[in-house]
Amino acid sequence: MKVTEHIKNANGKTLFSFEILPPLKGQNIQSIFDGIDPLMEFNPPFIDVTYHREEYEYKELPNGLLQKKIVKKRPGTVGICAAIQNKYQVDAIPHILCGGFTKEDTENFLIDLDFLGIDNVVALRGDAVKSEIYFKPEKEGHRYASELVEQIANLNKSVYLDEDLKNTTATDFCIGVAGYPEKHMEAPSMDSDIHFLKQKIKNGADYIITQMFFDNQKFFDFVSKCRAEGITVPIIPGLKPIATKKQLNLIPHRFKVDLPDCLIMEVVKAKDDEGVKQIGIEWSIEQSKQLIAAGTPVLHYYSMGKAENIKRIASAVF
Repeated sequence: MKVTEHIKNANGKTLFSFEILPPLKGQNIQSIFDGIDPLMEFNPPFIDVTYHREEYEYKELPNGLLQKKIVKKRPGTVGICAAIQNKYQVDAIPHILCGGFTKEDTENFLIDLDFLGIDNVVALRGDAVKSEIYFKPEKEGHRYASELVEQIANLNKSVYLDEDLKNTTATDFCIGVAGYPEKHMEAPSMDSDIHFLKQKIKNGADYIITQMFFDNQKFFDFVSKCRAEGITVPIIPGLKPIATKKQLNLIPHRFKVDLPDCLIMEVVKAKDDEGVKQIGIEWSIEQSKQLIAAGTPVLHYYSMGKAENIKRIASAVF
């Protein structure tokens, strides 16, 4: 079932969903199930599965030259989605990236998903690989998420890359895209960021999931700006509880997300990471309650495969 249909069928009730990481290469899928099982009591209608593009590593050869090697550290997104739908009978939503894919790769990926009965995808540009400062698209790939959305929407209209194909079948994907309540780190302004988000909706996106935030007012302001620009699709907030002191520096640096001063000081005063974890849970509970009271359609938690914190939050609000 499509995400938009889940929201419509909920009749105003706020739904619970979460996002997981594929396991590291060499690990089995049981680690995924261990992170999902404790959260199934909250009846998630869908579970997101991230996709991690290849990374580059360099090996020095005997002649002194460097050999570039492509390494995929977290493979298995498609297989995990199929396993989740088979085991739990809930919709699994794979992320699709511009980075690391040609247009033909993307089309073949979407065909496989369609064959598996997967109804939803999240279209993302993706980040630059660690060895590069700025994002670089594949030679025959997409530079922007809006272009990726357009390709998926075209496939929904039975428009394939090969124009000579006959009797083609249309797919029927519900397309999610990312939104940034504090703007994307590369966007020069919030207005420009909303402009490009609007382009993704125009190209065929059906709903928005936001990056994490810790100040609900920033989310409410973001929603208001989207609505003022004519964006009417559902906007789903993404939430992540702080769990370690290290994240006070990591989150603002990596995601360009601000942390409220009062949250920072609470974490700074905590004796250990167990105390930080409790602070993060309590903060996220209050965020969640306020978002539910505001009529938010879904609360989407970035669990990253660790269920304990999310279960404690969900137990308090759902």
